[in-house]
Amino acid sequence: MSIYRKDYIGLKDMSAEEILYIIETADTMKYVLNQPNKKAPHLQGKSVVILFYENRSRTKVSYELAGQYLSANVVNMNISEKNETPGFSDLLEMGKIIDQMGADFIVIRHPVSGSAKFLASNVSASVINAGDGINENPSQALLELMTIKERMGGFKRGLKVAFIGDITHSRYAKSNIWGFLKLGAHVSVAGPPTLIPEDLESFGVEVYSDPYKAVKNADVIMGARLLAEDRYSNELPSYNEYKNMFKIDKRMLSYAKDEVIVMHPGPINRGIEIDSDVIESPQCLVDDQISNGVALRMAMLYILSMRGGIMI
Repeated sequence: MSIYRKDYIGLKDMSAEEILYIIETADTMKYVLNQPNKKAPHLQGKSVVILFYENRSRTKVSYELAGQYLSANVVNMNISEKNETPGFSDLLEMGKIIDQMGADFIVIRHPVSGSAKFLASNVSASVINAGDGINENPSQALLELMTIKERMGGFKRGLKVAFIGDITHSRYAKSNIWGFLKLGAHVSVAGPPTLIPEDLESFGVEVYSDPYKAVKNADVIMGARLLAEDRYSNELPSYNEYKNMFKIDKRMLSYAKDEVIVMHPGPINRGIEIDSDVIESPQCLVDDQISNGVALRMAMLYILSMRGGIMI
């Protein structure tokens, strides 16, 4: 299978074969990371620009290290904080400047949905979406899939995955849902009705108001991160009410399979989204997710550099 993709915008437009290929490539990159000398020459002479309009240091560092370990020149474009949401005209101007500088890759995080696709359609550089509004965050979902593959020894069709929490505002959840559906998983969600997208069921996702029904016989339970409490207005009465109904705890896990694993994009609101006992248990794979982040992002950069190359 040939690679002609210029950008990585989301899992919605990826095939199952492409998703699996990225994960397999990340396995190879993880081998590189385990060597005393972590440098590989794959992107020597290439330039990666990190363009974050939202401050997420962990993700940014992960992309920086991914580029550096592949011998690319990595540049951070420091975007000053503004009170107003940055518009597409500003983004277009920034993209043209970066193009004129000859950058090969732009890794963008932006608070407006559709921004990554807009940028990709207006620049020559390859664009990687590191999160656009409430739309998608493909690399985060891919590293979750990589972590599950490692723990379970592969993907089985019919894997049951349950998402608990705020799905409407979670680009992490949306990318994961697309990825799991592409790989033949059975996906269910549960959360406050005001925080569940209305069209989810049309894509084959089962929607529940009762989280215990959503996690019944689940192989994987994924918690979605909540926004700051004052961001919800009329969508959520209070954190306290949320945790009483939707907190992932040992009781909720008892409805799932005995070997169920728990995942979350982090940082976790302890005691609200997930109980501390679950976070500290071997079933919670948050640390594994973090360690896979650099390898997965190395794979994405490497594959984009091979436009027109061959998937083996």
